[in-house]
Amino acid sequence: MDKGETYTVADLSLAEEGSLRVDWARSRMPVLAALRKQAELDKPLAGMRVAGCLHVTKETAVLIETIRAAGAEISWSGCNPLSTQDDVAAWLAKEGYSVHAWHGQSVEDFYWCIDRTLDFKPTLTLDDGADLIVRVHGEKSEYAETVIGGTEETTTGVHRLRAMAAAGDLKYPVIAVNDAITKWDFDNVYGTGQSTIDGIIRSTSVLIAGKTFVVAGYGHCGRGLAMRARGMGANVVITEIDPLPGLRAVMDGFRVMKMDDAASIGDIFCTATGMKDVITGKHIDLMKDGALISNTGHYDCEINIEELKERATSVRTIRPENDEYTMADGRRIHLLADGRLVNLAAAEGHPSEVMDMSFANQFLSLCRLAAEASELKAEVYDISLEQDMDLASTKLETLGFSIDELTPEQIRYSTDYTAGT
Repeated sequence: MDKGETYTVADLSLAEEGSLRVDWARSRMPVLAALRKQAELDKPLAGMRVAGCLHVTKETAVLIETIRAAGAEISWSGCNPLSTQDDVAAWLAKEGYSVHAWHGQSVEDFYWCIDRTLDFKPTLTLDDGADLIVRVHGEKSEYAETVIGGTEETTTGVHRLRAMAAAGDLKYPVIAVNDAITKWDFDNVYGTGQSTIDGIIRSTSVLIAGKTFVVAGYGHCGRGLAMRARGMGANVVITEIDPLPGLRAVMDGFRVMKMDDAASIGDIFCTATGMKDVITGKHIDLMKDGALISNTGHYDCEINIEELKERATSVRTIRPENDEYTMADGRRIHLLADGRLVNLAAAEGHPSEVMDMSFANQFLSLCRLAAEASELKAEVYDISLEQDMDLASTKLETLGFSIDELTPEQIRYSTDYTAGT
């Protein structure tokens, strides 16, 4: 472990490899590049201190340098014990950023790193999963005095924060970046779909075609994963608790059933729900020899790992992020990435191109808070439709596509309620 006054990373000598990764991401994030160019002139975050708790990946590094270009001081930690890319963390440390993150943390390490990001008394927080925000509202509540606002990246975090706000416990305004159309309809669907398949393949090298692939949850992430699994030739089964996404999955051509029924027929399982105990011991008892279990939700509680361990007579690591649990009857069950986010623990997370929009939303939300936080209540706020539309238009342009515009006559028609047959 390499430690300095402002950093704690696995290996500082990995910085050059990290630099190459960040160069690659930077070249594929044109929306954020445009925002950075303007921010270097305007300095919309001058005087702000941003504490971030988000996966330390090459894409996050591009966001971090954009925040600094806008005039802010920064301190960063990872939001998952297994998602940090150590070479990127090393590059950030070499570049003078305050960063405390490494791959393979214990739970104690994880919260120690979050606490280090809070030591400089932030004015803004940026979160993925709400662990930092909850920390500021609990064990480290003394830091809440200086915070004027925060942002939240993912579905699980937004759910936690809305619950905090409903209970009257939220102390400052938070913008739900996850709920932007340009985030959850793209990052969650296309990013999660591709990167989760990537993580499963890297940790197993298994053939997807012909397998029965069970996706638990048919929200944006589950839908994206189901789409990609079917595209690779899998027979996809969906499990759900909500009749609306359950019906949507049926209409999209997928089989829908209870996990109790899917457990015995699945070859590959992946949870994407944000709920605990989606796969438990009773399901493991029904699974085939060689079944693969993984998770792409934010926390590792979706799979009851303790009940898996209780049933195992032996455990061995077959390959990185692939542990084989042998049951008393000889069946082998493979747990990928310790039940953590398989797309980040076993692969590299979402592609840079799709994170471009999500992180542009993060940056613009921080700028909004820096300018308007004093006028906002301690509530969870959505991103405006105008911002979504602007980002989508910019992204289309950078991809080389154009769309039509309404003529003045069409605009008049669209608001003329007297127009009929």
